[in-house]
Amino acid sequence: MRDDFDLFSTHESNSSAGKLLADRMRPQSLEEYYGQEQIVGPGKLLRRAIEADQVSSILLYGPPGTGKTTLAHIISKHTKGDFVRLNAVDASVKDVREVIEQAKQTKAMYGRKTILFLDEVHRFNSSRQDALLPAVEQGVIVFIGATTENPFHYVNGALLSRSTLFQLQPLTHEHSLAAMQRALADRERGLGFLPIAADEAALEHVARMAGGDIRRALNALELAALTTAPDAEGTIRITLEAAEESIRRPTVKADESAQYDVLSAFHKSVRGSSDAALYWFLHAVENLGMDPMVFIRRLIVACSEDIGLANPQAMVQAVSALDAFRKIGWPEAKYNIAQAILFAVESPKSNSVAMAISRVMDAFDRPGFGNVPLHLRDAHYKGAAQLGHVGYKYPHDYPGHFVAQQYLPDSVHGERFFLATEQGMEDKMRQNQQLRRREEEKG
Repeated sequence: MRDDFDLFSTHESNSSAGKLLADRMRPQSLEEYYGQEQIVGPGKLLRRAIEADQVSSILLYGPPGTGKTTLAHIISKHTKGDFVRLNAVDASVKDVREVIEQAKQTKAMYGRKTILFLDEVHRFNSSRQDALLPAVEQGVIVFIGATTENPFHYVNGALLSRSTLFQLQPLTHEHSLAAMQRALADRERGLGFLPIAADEAALEHVARMAGGDIRRALNALELAALTTAPDAEGTIRITLEAAEESIRRPTVKADESAQYDVLSAFHKSVRGSSDAALYWFLHAVENLGMDPMVFIRRLIVACSEDIGLANPQAMVQAVSALDAFRKIGWPEAKYNIAQAILFAVESPKSNSVAMAISRVMDAFDRPGFGNVPLHLRDAHYKGAAQLGHVGYKYPHDYPGHFVAQQYLPDSVHGERFFLATEQGMEDKMRQNQQLRRREEEKG
């Protein structure tokens, strides 16, 4: 086994020399753990399993800073078995097999289980994840995986099906605030041995900027405390200015799964909220570094899928925004794109185009589809009449430039695929459809 395996030992040293505040203040028990009441609150399944040392294979999924590694650390404190940690970034199949082999020996010789905590399991490719399967299936190891990525995208189905998935929710700034206050009061592991007076506004700022990431909050608090000189009375006063210098806006990680989620949120917001649609668009481009073109394309699709003929000008606005982006680029084109987004969201909505497409696609399942009626077939050649390609009525020769006749194949004759709604400009089409149907009924 590699020498740098991180083994959470129950006999680890109490010395905190050289450790960051966030590491020193890492919760040692469920009572100290912040948030995630939905999975480790009193009486919850995972809490009962941890307290009874009966944790089975699990996957912990959630954003950075939500306590996945900390929860694994707490599990290591409650188990009488061996607890081994690997990081998928640098672990190999050989490392996994060594852990499994050691686990087999430990179980055979001492009857003791081995829990393998695999951090960032999404960084393991399929072949490396497959190496775990036999040992998990046979109960040789208890597998605990942690991931910030959607496990349904990055974890093998077989491994996922053999593990219980627990989703951790983002922590709030109240959690960060509570963690900082505990660190300021704790004399042994925290900063309580220092004469610190932290302004409420300073702590609020750090908590808000940390965005629920307790590690960031504690790192910023420690930085502010260690870089602030004591005043004449010997007190280290952490002011709002010191807090602002100690923490900056976080750099948001834009993994593939997150990008799909933001794009989905954008499209769904186009159907109902100008504020949200604009927010998700600018967040994606400015904070996640996503390509504006991705959102313009989705907007163009939405202009037909969700707005359609209720306001055809929405499509014109969206395509114009595309043209503007190509010609003048970012960031100037953000105004053109924002205009198109807002125009689309505030337009009357109709999904009649999408529904018409769906009905036509369903019709293809019927026998005889695609057989063109004789009177609609090409008649521009000698002999067409001999084949029966006659009887077409030219609509412009009739009042209202419309005449009732069969246009669909026999298999779907009389079907209504496009049903215009009362929304916006589409209402005129609905009225026109009603007039035509009355003419067809007369015929």
